[in-house]
Amino acid sequence: MKFIKNNILSITAMVFLFTLVMIDPAAAENLGQGSVFTSAKSKLNQLFQNAKLVVFVIGGFGLIALAFQAIFGKVKWPWFAALGFGLAVVAAAGAIVDYATSTEGNTNYTDFSDSLE
Repeated sequence: MKFIKNNILSITAMVFLFTLVMIDPAAAENLGQGSVFTSAKSKLNQLFQNAKLVVFVIGGFGLIALAFQAIFGKVKWPWFAALGFGLAVVAAAGAIVDYATSTEGNTNYTDFSDSLE
């Protein structure tokens, strides 16, 4: 029992990967809407866009709060700069993924909706 408690994440990951490998491609069709991976891709795109929106809202309030605190000397300016840089990286994440996954001549980009364009 102690072995299972200590290794539950590893066991779960192995079971998930085994199930994923053993799925029959014919069973992967999702009611005529394409494969499971196509619907997973669209759901992940929606999840990324919604998570990015939440990060921007919370990060914007944090940026304002850190700006006021940095002006009055309560926090250090590098904290403010780090939060601003982190929000810029999140905004550019779609372009980074497109750049890393595209090949020459490939115009099929992701639907991450880059915020810096």
